[in-house]
Amino acid sequence: MRFMILLKADPHSEAGHMPSEQLLADMGRFNDELIKAGVMVSGEGLHPSSRGARVRFSKDGGVSVEHGPFPETKQLVAGFWIWRVASREEAIAWVKKVPMPMESGEAEIEIRQIFEMEDFGDNMTPELREQEERQRAALGQ
Repeated sequence: MRFMILLKADPHSEAGHMPSEQLLADMGRFNDELIKAGVMVSGEGLHPSSRGARVRFSKDGGVSVEHGPFPETKQLVAGFWIWRVASREEAIAWVKKVPMPMESGEAEIEIRQIFEMEDFGDNMTPELREQEERQRAALGQ
């Protein structure tokens, strides 16, 4: 099973403050542990929403773009990992080991399971499965 681990933003991260050298070192050690355990697929930190945009699609076919920053700090993501683990419980156990990721001393991390082809049942036709496998191969996955 794959899970996306979402580190929620806070006012500090949204202000563009860089993590301390100590936090970078702690996260580096934690990532090494994840890699050694065969858990980590990928992970990245994200720039503040002031450098982002939201694209909205409407029922009538319209498309609109809203440029950041976005006001709902607790709904924003400051970084993420993709992990491959046996269960949600294992993902939770790993998240509990994450070094305190925010300078404020408070943080929230959301765990979301990633869909696999099998989850789509009969809607994932052999042709669509072949396309998905071809795309993953092209991406080196």
